[in-house]
Amino acid sequence: MPLTPRQSEILAFLRRQIDEAGIAPSLQEIADAMGIALNAAAKHLKALEAAGVIERRPGQARGLRIVETMPRIRRRHLDTFELPILGRVAAGIPIGADARVQGFVPIDRALFTPVPDYLLRVHGDSMRDDGILDGDLVAVKRASEARHGQTVVARVDDEITIKRLDIRHDRIRLLPRNPEFAPIEIAPGTDFAIEGLYCGLVRRD
Repeated sequence: MPLTPRQSEILAFLRRQIDEAGIAPSLQEIADAMGIALNAAAKHLKALEAAGVIERRPGQARGLRIVETMPRIRRRHLDTFELPILGRVAAGIPIGADARVQGFVPIDRALFTPVPDYLLRVHGDSMRDDGILDGDLVAVKRASEARHGQTVVARVDDEITIKRLDIRHDRIRLLPRNPEFAPIEIAPGTDFAIEGLYCGLVRRD
């Protein structure tokens, strides 16, 4: 079964921690990093183990090991880490996001502030005037809140999109940056959530 977005984020977090610290994080550290409860973190680890992407050594508090399921790109220097590509995000109308990890991209951590958690591939050109083009990989920092004017990855009725957030007089809209597209109005009762903050992009020739 494909990993859920949260499971993919946890796997990426485990990979970074093991690469950088040489040891797996504790269950509490995983829960704190993801902003979830201990029992939820434990369930996600069980799911990752069932999927065959991690192994846990019995009786060891930090006995997690990542099982390599695809070729890794070697780190070239200490300031480089790998971000997972989780799927795609619409820069047009919202489309379903493929949550499976499609690969990893080596990133220089100095390129982004804040440091992103994952990459999503852009589909569409509604963010064209902000320089976000079809096929780009957008770097995303996991977040559940955002300020007016920030570019966000948002979920609207289980679909994912990237837009400029507009909050005025208790009205929420997701604004495109291309006059050929209309804003997305978030009506009362809509299943809406901020999934992350846009940190920048990776354009691969």
